[in-house]
Amino acid sequence: MTLAAFLAFAGLSLMAAISPGPAVLMAARTGLTEGFRTGAWLAAGIGLGGAIWAGAALFGLGVLFAIAPALLWALKIVGAAYLAWLGWTLWRSASTPLEIGATPSLPRSAASAFRLGLFTQLANPKPAVMFAAIFLGTVPPATPLWVLGALLIVVFLNEALWNTAVARIFSLDRTRARYISLKTLIDRIFGAGLAVLGVKIVAT
Repeated sequence: MTLAAFLAFAGLSLMAAISPGPAVLMAARTGLTEGFRTGAWLAAGIGLGGAIWAGAALFGLGVLFAIAPALLWALKIVGAAYLAWLGWTLWRSASTPLEIGATPSLPRSAASAFRLGLFTQLANPKPAVMFAAIFLGTVPPATPLWVLGALLIVVFLNEALWNTAVARIFSLDRTRARYISLKTLIDRIFGAGLAVLGVKIVAT
């Protein structure tokens, strides 16, 4: 694999990480409500989820989806249901007040935040199809295993670092103060957004 192909893969996977989706939405909301530390753990889980989907694509899951579309459909249904549940949870708790001047709470442990990020990323099977296309376009068949491992690390870092940055931006005091003043509206927007993304996963 040439350096140019490696850099092309890195750039394409970064674009995939940056594109708006359930993971980015959850990173923003976690940074707002639970602070940067929790958001960073969540981003690490998102990164692992991205690497899992990339690894699955690398070892033929994209081909399997093409052969057995019912499997992709079933995964979409499960993922959409999970995102809809998250969205409903946010919508239902939107009117719960958050005290002004309070420090960001940490109701989740690091492990719990990590799992939330992982499950949110795995709820969307579309990255497996996308990564299959990226691998086909940039990775030669005889690529050594250590290079393939490096590509998966690139996917992890792109997903984790981007979502860590999102969580950091939304954990800033000025951003959080604005959130506190509009909590009900913003939480319902986040909740509705997750539900809409779940529907979009099924529809595409």
